Amino acid sequence: MSLNTDNIRLVFGLKLKQLRIDKGMSLTDLAQKSGLSMSYINEIEKGKKYPKSDKIVALADAMGVDYDSLVSLKLNKKLEPISELLHSNFLTELPFEIFGISPADLLELLSGAPTKLSAFISTIIEIGRNYNMTVEQFYFAVMRSYQEMHDNYFPELEEVVDRFLAENRISADTQIDEFYLSNLLTDKYGIAIKYFDEDDYPHIINIRSVFLPKTNTLLINKRITSDQRAFTLGRELGFIYMKLKDRPYTSSWVEVKSFEEILNNFKASYFAGAILIRREKLIEKLEQLFNQPTWSNAALVEMAEQFQATPETLYHRISNVLPRYFGIDEIFFLRFEAPTGKKEYHLTKEMHLARRHTPHESQEEHYCRRWVSLNILDDVSDLQQKGEVKEPLVGVQISNYVDSGSKYLVMAMARPLNIIKHTNISVSVGFEINDNLRAKMKFLDDPNIVTRDVNQTCERCSLFDCKERVAAPVILQKKRQIQNMKAALRAMEG
Repeated sequence: MSLNTDNIRLVFGLKLKQLRIDKGMSLTDLAQKSGLSMSYINEIEKGKKYPKSDKIVALADAMGVDYDSLVSLKLNKKLEPISELLHSNFLTELPFEIFGISPADLLELLSGAPTKLSAFISTIIEIGRNYNMTVEQFYFAVMRSYQEMHDNYFPELEEVVDRFLAENRISADTQIDEFYLSNLLTDKYGIAIKYFDEDDYPHIINIRSVFLPKTNTLLINKRITSDQRAFTLGRELGFIYMKLKDRPYTSSWVEVKSFEEILNNFKASYFAGAILIRREKLIEKLEQLFNQPTWSNAALVEMAEQFQATPETLYHRISNVLPRYFGIDEIFFLRFEAPTGKKEYHLTKEMHLARRHTPHESQEEHYCRRWVSLNILDDVSDLQQKGEVKEPLVGVQISNYVDSGSKYLVMAMARPLNIIKHTNISVSVGFEINDNLRAKMKFLDDPNIVTRDVNQTCERCSLFDCKERVAAPVILQKKRQIQNMKAALRAMEG
């Protein structure tokens, strides 16, 4: 892959600076020997300027190297990881500006300490390889960090939703549903909507929807429920209304081509959640829920039904408004899947507005079996086998994280995942219990809310008498062994 002009300037600057340092020359030395000013050489080394041929000759002569080796785009071994980075899509695909980093800032960082940064990049790449992290996983991690950095609330997207509602004269009391969305997509935007099952397309039966751009057709899986159809249609409307061109054409990620696709998919999904669950109405409902003296499972189910939203959409929308309108920002969100009748739990989504990754994804460890997020999956599985699942199951628990000292109110909802047979899904939102939360949620003192001591994983847990334990606390034991060794060494020193 060829380098762009900015990267060519940077490569030349990196080579020049590293060569000067290797030869033990200061900026003053190089300026005197080459006849160029220190400020000009400094600009070159930072990748801001590329010298003309006569000045390159002067620099090469001053350092005793030939012209061709200096202008070559090949970097030495010390800077090789940076070379790999510059030749990849990394710098061009990741929108650093959303994190407040301009291209000039990035070039300044790269040119400031190239050898140290080179070693750092090598370390990051090695960590990714050891943990089998793909480019797609890295992109999703970046997207999650972006959400967490903004408390998952984006005023510019809220404004887009408000404009859409005003343009289409949708009153505050009108609930948008799948029928309104399907008619709007068909009549106003010319989208053909068709439904499919395994007889039509057996290889994509586990995908909710597929958009075919050549025929302007949206294929929707017959298995999905009304609330899932509403979200699917709303997401499609989001792509169209916001004119998002780089986008996935399937509801589930089959292939990730760029970070822009992931970012635009997030924007369209945010749009869908915001038009289905209107900000003002949700705030009103949450105020009613929080002011109840006792907890009610039915309130969450009724809320999801009223907004024609899946539990996941409802919880994501709740996480949008709580930080901004309630001052509640110590939140985590988890999404688990498990096969029916099996205790095999897979964390498929997570978000931590509290910036503390407890609980967090752990592929090699066993999640705490005391979490309501997992217990509710077992309950759904039992009801499913009896044919008694009529609506999403709700569970609430105060989780006391023994080792970290954190305490969370966790609200979970679970139901069968109809798109994939014999699989159940739970979504949970946890709120750190502090004085602020107690002031906002009147039902926190409800004695019917179960409080349980929990931890992150069995491998890290100090609750040795736990009946739910499924693995030895090997990580904790190793940690304590090291602590004992340190204590013994300190004692030996007197």
